[in-house]
Amino acid sequence: MKIRIATRKSELALWQARYVAEKLESLPQVSAVTLIPLSTRGDEILDKSLQKIGGKGLFIKELEVAMQRGDADIAVHSMKDVPAEMPEGFCIAAVLERANPHDAYLSADGTPFAALAPGAKVGSSSLRRQAQLKAMRSDIEVIPLRGNVNTRLQKLADGDYDAIILASAGLERLGFESRITSEFDVNLMLPAAAQGVVGIECLANRGELREIVALLEDPRSRCTTVAERAVASALNANCQSPVASYATIENDSLTIEALVASPDGARIIRQRASGRTGDAEKLGHRVAEQLLAKGANELLVEADA
Repeated sequence: MKIRIATRKSELALWQARYVAEKLESLPQVSAVTLIPLSTRGDEILDKSLQKIGGKGLFIKELEVAMQRGDADIAVHSMKDVPAEMPEGFCIAAVLERANPHDAYLSADGTPFAALAPGAKVGSSSLRRQAQLKAMRSDIEVIPLRGNVNTRLQKLADGDYDAIILASAGLERLGFESRITSEFDVNLMLPAAAQGVVGIECLANRGELREIVALLEDPRSRCTTVAERAVASALNANCQSPVASYATIENDSLTIEALVASPDGARIIRQRASGRTGDAEKLGHRVAEQLLAKGANELLVEADA
């Protein structure tokens, strides 16, 4: 089978698409793999926050249209960019082994986060990160940061920011590990759902294609991804809500921790639950229910205001 991969044009998106292509090309069922680079609305509108233009789903819509038209067979995504509720007719056919899930702190001159001067400008467009940063340091200023990884690194180098926050996985995939000043422990900065996970989307009715793509599936990654995305789904949160969730597996036991915060970090509600890996989705919903019982909806409404 020949497989065409729809991908965004950013360097990181192309890296992920090539990574998947190499794995597919190693399968005897696949004769050829072609990349179809596309521009998305999320990539094109850089002067507005993601909250104002519709959230991270804007990064994948054009890729889904390409699959519907028959111009592409699959799309490769960072799973943290994929809305918790899939559009009708689409599915995540496989999730690959998870890379580093942590958030990275980058300072141009190596200043530790704790040593930043009051009023320091820290770049991040994520309300999740903003809230947790402000909870640690209410005296810093968190300002929007858009663009691809290279653009963001250049803005830091140009002195537009004192520091920036990016996903460690993306930096490592592009060979920028040396730029990382430090990583946040999950106790201080809980990751986004499925951060560090690459997923493969396709039309749900492509049975033979789904069977082939499923050969790349990582069961542990699928389990943690399901649990973490179930939290967002149950909270009716989008990719830009101040919501975080992170699951780990030990033997046949899964532990998931999640939080909802006010944008200024003044209030954070945090819950965790443990159970069987086979109950991943139920555990995610359970944590979401616990968060709602403690007032999470009030914080989500505040964030959307």
